[in-house]
Amino acid sequence: MFESLSERLDSAFKQLKGEGRISEINVASTVKEIRRALVDADVNYKIAKDFTDRVREKALGEKVITAISPGQLMVKIVKDELAELMGGTESELDIKANPTVILIAGLQGSGKTTFSGKLANFLKTKKGKKPLLVAADIYRPAAIDQLKVLGEQIGVEVYNEPENKDAVKIAQNAIQHAKQQGNNIIIIDTAGRLAVDEVMMTEVANVKAAVKPNEILFVVDSMTGQDAVNTAKAFNERLDFSGVVLTKLDGDTRGGAALTIKYTVEKPIKFVSMGEKLDTLDVFYPERMAQRILGMGDITTLVERAQEQFNEEQAKKLEKKIRQNQFDFEDFREQLQQIKKMGNLKDLMGMIPGVGKAIKDIDISDDAFKGIEAMIGSMTPYERSNPDIIDGSRRKRIAKGAGKNIQDVNQFMKQFDQMRQMMKMMNKFGAGGKGLRAFGR
Repeated sequence: MFESLSERLDSAFKQLKGEGRISEINVASTVKEIRRALVDADVNYKIAKDFTDRVREKALGEKVITAISPGQLMVKIVKDELAELMGGTESELDIKANPTVILIAGLQGSGKTTFSGKLANFLKTKKGKKPLLVAADIYRPAAIDQLKVLGEQIGVEVYNEPENKDAVKIAQNAIQHAKQQGNNIIIIDTAGRLAVDEVMMTEVANVKAAVKPNEILFVVDSMTGQDAVNTAKAFNERLDFSGVVLTKLDGDTRGGAALTIKYTVEKPIKFVSMGEKLDTLDVFYPERMAQRILGMGDITTLVERAQEQFNEEQAKKLEKKIRQNQFDFEDFREQLQQIKKMGNLKDLMGMIPGVGKAIKDIDISDDAFKGIEAMIGSMTPYERSNPDIIDGSRRKRIAKGAGKNIQDVNQFMKQFDQMRQMMKMMNKFGAGGKGLRAFGR
């Protein structure tokens, strides 16, 4: 995500490395590189120039304290300005009304239907709501089928009228149905086109007028860059939407749409969506995104994802086992399962400060744990609970059962033993499990 932009900005900051102080000359050359990096990231030149003018003004107005180098100061200024460019603070959905009506709009292929399913899942699992998905795309039968499949996967009802070709009537009938069924969220998936056209705009505007939605979310493919921004502008002029959703952000190496949509349409980015899995939807935090673009990681999001998977009871149980030096392969396998639920492995590692750059060219598969899980799965329950009994003959059997060679098993056993020794040391110095307890909260 935003790899090329991150690399170019990093290169720009290197010009200040070793400089003892901020000066007009070194700031000018750095700012010039930052502007080039933004333009290459498909940011409109005027926006890039306004941005770098503000950076220059702030940099020259700062008196550098001895503890901060000019390079570090410039990174902080750029981070703050990037966050401000993308909206400053997060913008929450307005879901206070009962029922709350959310209208989803966007071009065909932008990911509207998938996002509708993800949003329903998000509101059901994280906000405790009872959503209803409404299939109001009257032109594309596949969209209705897709929504039904998504609804089944997340346990959410999908309202549709296959014979009805009036999107306004479908939306109005769906609201009546939701009130009867006790749904407090209604998500209406509307039709899209390959390009902005009058028929689509009129139809979605008519749906808006009929149902008076509490939220109108414009879904856009972030990989289309400046085209995404122009499309957002056209939709906003007709719909006056309340927020933007950026999809396919994991494939966007440049970042032009994310950086400039808020500036252009003056509407907040509310969500970012990555991948096809229905739990890959994140609230958009401008500050955190700015940190990730600049290689600072995103520990806050990492901890939040961990908190969703590790409850306090699990953490206390795990802490007790670590304190008593009883951490075994069953516990280890359980931790792997929890980590896998947190999201894409490479994305998670990229949230750790400094790690993103180190792994940018490394392909880390979500199947990275498969070999380890296979070895643990080849152990008997008794072996998993008692790692110390696993001798040479048992290791041979485990290797054969997992489709691995004996060297793989030996290496894994050695690494597991080193991890247990480290836990033992933590106990010795009184640190026993405090970090894990905090993670579990």
